[in-house]
Amino acid sequence: MTDNEKLVRLLQEKKMTVTAAESCTGGLVAAAITDVAGSSEVFHRGFVTYCDEAKHEMLGVPGEILQKFTAVSQQTAEAMARGAAQQAQADCAVSVTGIAGPGGGTELQPVGLVYIGFYVKGMVIVEKHLFDGDRREVRRQAAERAIHGMLELI
Repeated sequence: MTDNEKLVRLLQEKKMTVTAAESCTGGLVAAAITDVAGSSEVFHRGFVTYCDEAKHEMLGVPGEILQKFTAVSQQTAEAMARGAAQQAQADCAVSVTGIAGPGGGTELQPVGLVYIGFYVKGMVIVEKHLFDGDRREVRRQAAERAIHGMLELI
């Protein structure tokens, strides 16, 4: 059984719902969850917020956070997870924001830097990762970690 299937089954058993707020993964997390038959019981909506404006408008990420810390930060990942859970009225949320590459990286924020936020019933944990590989590989690793991390926390 895949982690996607395990996550959906666990959410079903616990009668919990989940949502995803994604930037650099562009919907891969939502796609992984909804690939599982029966996922409609636990996943009702997701958010692809690729630009700062979308993060602010759709998830309520404060403009001050985006300006002070940038979109690729622990603070933004936390605000995205909280905002997604609130907007979707979900028990759990996962957020992903980062730099998939090949461009856009800097010395302080290199390509492969990804923050993943996990919201479970009011508690938020944010992980910082530096994934290796090309754009596709960074996105794949981030989505896999997002699913696996949710499974670990629920």
